[in-house]
Amino acid sequence: MRVIGVEGELLGIIALGEALTKARNLGVDLVEIAPNAVPPVCRLVDYGKYRYEQAKKEKDSKKHQHVNKVKEIQLSPKIDPHDFDVKLSHAINFLCEDMKVKVVLRFKGREMAHQEIGFQRIRDFIAKSTPFGNPDSPAKLIGRGINVMISPLPRNKRAKNPNEGELEEMTDNEPDDYDDEEEQSEEVEVQSAKPAPTKAPNKANKKIAINSAEENGLGFTPFSGLELKKDGSTE
Repeated sequence: MRVIGVEGELLGIIALGEALTKARNLGVDLVEIAPNAVPPVCRLVDYGKYRYEQAKKEKDSKKHQHVNKVKEIQLSPKIDPHDFDVKLSHAINFLCEDMKVKVVLRFKGREMAHQEIGFQRIRDFIAKSTPFGNPDSPAKLIGRGINVMISPLPRNKRAKNPNEGELEEMTDNEPDDYDDEEEQSEEVEVQSAKPAPTKAPNKANKKIAINSAEENGLGFTPFSGLELKKDGSTE
C-alpha cells in the first residue's frame, strides 16, 4: 500500500505490517483514505484529532452559508398613515438584518373595484424602502391581493438603519427598570411578611385580665362562688 506520513510526506509503497509498526512507533493511527486506488492509499494520522478538525471545518463552512429568511408585511388599501409607518419601520429592520420582506396587500369586499389605490400603497412602500432593498420583480395582483418581494441591498450599498439607536436604548433601559421594580416588590413582601413583635404575658397581666373579665360578666362560671373546705366539701 502507498503510505503518507504524519506531515503529509510520501513514505512510498510498503507492506501492511511495516505500516502498522510505523503507526505504533509514532503513536498514531493508520487510516485508509483511498481504498479503490491501486495500490490503496493509507495515511498515518491521529484519528481523533483528524475528526475534530473535520468537524470544525464543517462548522465554519456552515457559518458562511447564506440562509435566506423571509418576513411578511401585510397592508390594506385603507391603512392609517401611522400604521403604514410602523409597518415600514419593521420592514427596514428586517432588510437591515439581511432578510427578505414579502409585502402583501389584501383587498376586502368592494375594495377590488379600486385596485389603483392598492398599487399606489405598494409603490409608496417600495419607494420609502429603496435605500435598504429593491423589489425582485414588479408588484403583481394574485387573487384578491398584491404581492411583491423585496430583497436587501448589499451592506456596503445599504443605508444605515434609522431605528438602530432606538432599539439599543430600549434594550439597555428596560432590564434595569424591571430589576428595580422586582427588588422593591421583594422588599415590600419581606417587610409585610415579618410578624409584629409581641410580649409574653406574665402572671400579673393574666390576673388583671381575668378580674376585668369577671367584672364585665365575661368570666362568670356557675362554680366561681364555691369555696373548697379542708375536708374536701364545698359550700
